[in-house]
Amino acid sequence: MNLPENKELHRIVATCIIHKDNKFLITRRALNKKAWPGFWTVPGGGRTVDDYAGEETNHHGVWYNALEKTLRRELKEEVGLEVGKIDYLLDMTFIRPDKIPVVTLSFYAPFKSGEVRLNPESIDHAWIGADEVQKYELIDGIDEEIKMVDKILYGTV
Repeated sequence: MNLPENKELHRIVATCIIHKDNKFLITRRALNKKAWPGFWTVPGGGRTVDDYAGEETNHHGVWYNALEKTLRRELKEEVGLEVGKIDYLLDMTFIRPDKIPVVTLSFYAPFKSGEVRLNPESIDHAWIGADEVQKYELIDGIDEEIKMVDKILYGTV
C-alpha cells in the first residue's frame, strides 16, 4: 500500500445511523460523486477547521463538542433532520485512492424532528429495517453497522 508522506494528518469524517420506529435512514449517493456513486450509505460528512474556528473556546483555547456540532450540522444540511442523544458506535481508518488517510467515527442517534429533505449529495432515501440491508447496494460495512445498532437498541438481527 502506498502510504502518505505526512503520517500525522488524517481527514476526520463522522457518520450517523438515525433510527426511528425500528427503522434506519439510508441515503443514496449522487451519481456524480467521486467515491461510491449511486451506493447507499448513512448521512454524515467530513470536518474542516471552518466547522469550529468561529466558535468560542474555553480559557485554554480548546473547542469542546466540535465533532458533535459538525455532525448535527451535517445531518441538518444533508437530510434536514435533527437527532436526539448521539451515541458512539465504532471507528474505522482507511486510505483513500488519492492517498489521504481517513478516520471515520460512526455514531447512532434517535430521530428527533424534521422531514427528510435531501441536498444534492444524495438522490434518494429510505427508512429500512436491519433485516432489509441486503436489498440495497450499501457501501461496504454500512450493513454491519446498521445490524450492530439494531442489536444494541432492540436485541434483534
